[in-house]
Amino acid sequence: MSVEVDLKEAVALRAVFPEGFLWGVATASYQIEGADFEDGKGPSIWTDFSHRPGRVDSGDNGDVACDHYHRFSEDIELMKQLGINSYRFSISWSRVLPEGRGKINRKGSDFYNKLIDRLLEVGIQPMVTLYHWDLPLELHKKIGGWESRDMRHYFGDYSSLVFSEFGDRVKHWITLNEPYCSSHVSYLWGEHAPGKRDLKTSLIVAHNLLLSHGEAVRRFREVVKDGTIGLANVSTFVEPATDSKEDRWAARIRDQFINGWFFETPITGEYPSELFKRFNDAGVQPLIEDGDMDLISTPFDFWGVNYYTRNVVRKKESSILGSEVIQGELAKTEMGWEVYPEGLEAFLYKTFKEYGKKPIYITENGMACKDKLTDGFVEDFERVDYMKRHFSSALSALKAGVDLRGFYVWSLLDNFEWSYGFSKRFGLVYVDYEKGLKRIPKRSYYYYRDFLERD
Repeated sequence: MSVEVDLKEAVALRAVFPEGFLWGVATASYQIEGADFEDGKGPSIWTDFSHRPGRVDSGDNGDVACDHYHRFSEDIELMKQLGINSYRFSISWSRVLPEGRGKINRKGSDFYNKLIDRLLEVGIQPMVTLYHWDLPLELHKKIGGWESRDMRHYFGDYSSLVFSEFGDRVKHWITLNEPYCSSHVSYLWGEHAPGKRDLKTSLIVAHNLLLSHGEAVRRFREVVKDGTIGLANVSTFVEPATDSKEDRWAARIRDQFINGWFFETPITGEYPSELFKRFNDAGVQPLIEDGDMDLISTPFDFWGVNYYTRNVVRKKESSILGSEVIQGELAKTEMGWEVYPEGLEAFLYKTFKEYGKKPIYITENGMACKDKLTDGFVEDFERVDYMKRHFSSALSALKAGVDLRGFYVWSLLDNFEWSYGFSKRFGLVYVDYEKGLKRIPKRSYYYYRDFLERD
C-alpha cells in the first residue's frame, strides 16, 4: 500500500490540537522489560503461562522481551528524539513486591525511580498503570488470584505502596488496563494467563477487578494530593450487521458485555441491566455483597480509551451472549482487526456523553503490520496511514465537544504480544530479535516525530 507522507499536512493537523495536549507512546511491563528473574523480581502469572507448552506462539516468553530493564536509557532517548511529552508504562507488581505483598524489593523500586527521574529530566510526563496483566504468581497460587475477593485488599496495599514511592513525581495514574481482558480473555476464553475457561469464574474475576479499581482510587485519594487517576478500558465500537430488530438487540448486548460492564458500572454503581438479567437467568452472575457497588463507583478522574477496531454483530441465540461477531469488509491489520477510524470518533463521543462526561485520554491506539526490515529500514506506510486517520478522528471528536486530553500510540517498540509472542509487531521502532534487540526507528516513527514538531 503506497501512502504519501505530507509533512506540512501532518504539522498542520497537530497544530489544531490544544496546548497542553498529551502526545505519547504506551508500553507494558511484561511486554518490554525482560529481566524476569533478576534483582529479586518474583514470577508473574505470565511467567508461568508463557512457559507452558502450546500457550504462546513459537514458545516465546517475556524472560528477556526487549530488555528495557537494562536499556531504558536508550529507549528514553528514542522518546526524546520522537518529541513526545508523555509516556504511559506499567509497573510490574512482582518486581516491587515479589510475592505480591510483604517487603518491598528495593532494586525493583529503584528501577522505576530511575526511569521516572530520567523521563522528567527530558521533559516527558509519566502516566503510570498499576496493573497491566502480570499478577504476582504467588498471589495466584496462595489465594486464587483475581478469583478471590481478598484481592481488593492486596491490590489496595500494593497501590498505596506505589503511590507513596512515586506519587511525588507521577501525576497521572491508571488503576487497571483492560479488565475485560484480565477477566474474559483470561478466564472465559483462556487465551491469556492464567488460561481458564469458565463464564461464572470470569464474571467473578471481572467483579473483583472492579472492586480493586475502586479500592485503588480510595487509596490514591489518601496518598496523592495533586494528581489524577482513571481506568483504561477495551473500547470497541459495536455495530449491528443489519438494521433488523434481532441484530440491533444482539449488538446492544454485545456492547454491554465488552464496553458497558466496565464503563457504565463504575459510573452508575449498577451493572448493565439487560446483560445482568441474562447472566442472572443463567445462574452465572457474580455475587454482590453490601457495599460492593459503592466501592466500584468510587469517583475517579478520567477514562482511558484503548481503541483498535469495531465489532459487526448479528444475532446467534445459541451463543453465550446471543450473538456472534462477523467479519466486516474493511482492510484489516495483521491481527485481523478492521481498520475503522470512524469508530474512534463515535466511541469517544459515546463515552463522553454516556459515561460521566469525564476527561478522556486515548491510552492505546495502534496497528500490527507485517513489517519487513529492508536495507536497514522499515517502510511501514500502512501504519502511517492508520495514524493519520485516527489522529483526524480524534480531532473530530474534540471539535464535537469531547473533553479529550491526550493520545498515546501503541507502541514505542515491537514487543512480546502476549499469546502471539513476537510474531506481531505494533512498534514505531523495529526490534531486531535476531541481532541483539537492535532498535531501528520505522517510517511511522519519523512521521510521528514530524507530526509533533512545533514551529
